[in-house]
Amino acid sequence: MTAVSVQGVRKVFNAGRNDEVVALSDVDLTVESGQFVSLIGPSGCGKSTLLRLIADLTAPTAGSVTVAGKPARRARLDQEYGIAFQQAGLFDWRTVRRNVELPLELRKIPRQRRRERADEMLALVGLSDFAAHYPAQLSGGMQQRVAIARALAVHPKLLLMDEPFGALDEMTRERLQAELLAVCAKTETSTVFVTHSIPEAVFLSDLVVVMSARPGRITDVIPVDLGPRTEATRQSAGFFTAVTKVRKALRGTPTAVTADT
Repeated sequence: MTAVSVQGVRKVFNAGRNDEVVALSDVDLTVESGQFVSLIGPSGCGKSTLLRLIADLTAPTAGSVTVAGKPARRARLDQEYGIAFQQAGLFDWRTVRRNVELPLELRKIPRQRRRERADEMLALVGLSDFAAHYPAQLSGGMQQRVAIARALAVHPKLLLMDEPFGALDEMTRERLQAELLAVCAKTETSTVFVTHSIPEAVFLSDLVVVMSARPGRITDVIPVDLGPRTEATRQSAGFFTAVTKVRKALRGTPTAVTADT
């Protein structure tokens, strides 16, 4: 099943007013089941707006968005996706385990099952020993891992991520990139990931979606076929070739390999 389908989407803020802003125009995008897709483009190009449209946190002015074959609103109500932002957004007064349990609690899952599921997710992100800690006792990278565990707690078919590693140091960022790919592989989760980093987009993705300056349009979709990602991937010729393709696409230079959205 297609994970995400965006067809003919246009998004206008403050329509009809002097401060009207056309954020997105004529956007078409398909994310297949199990794919990891990164959105990249200049600041203000509408990457985060597109992610929020997929999440039904805002509505398109025109066009349609479906998630797992459902309208975006129905998918949100059915909790078909998990979402993580640049800030972990944890509740300081809840333990790590209880932060992960929160979406399950909202779905009225029985307490024992909530605990079991939270512990399963914490083990997946390598934080079992910190279940009883509070967010303030964790590093920034650990807090982001808790946020990822929380986003995955309801077994979503889709994970939406808006620069979740943007505030982290480079070593922590690279480690969490590898951990995220391992988690997504184990859970067979489709992912849409917003980033400003070309190397990050290439390392993580099956497809890198390049967007233009506002009004945001998809100008290129670059397949990335690097096989299983390891630290050696970052030093490979294929990695540097893909980084160059994305960089040229961002600059408006035609790339040798593209795919239609």
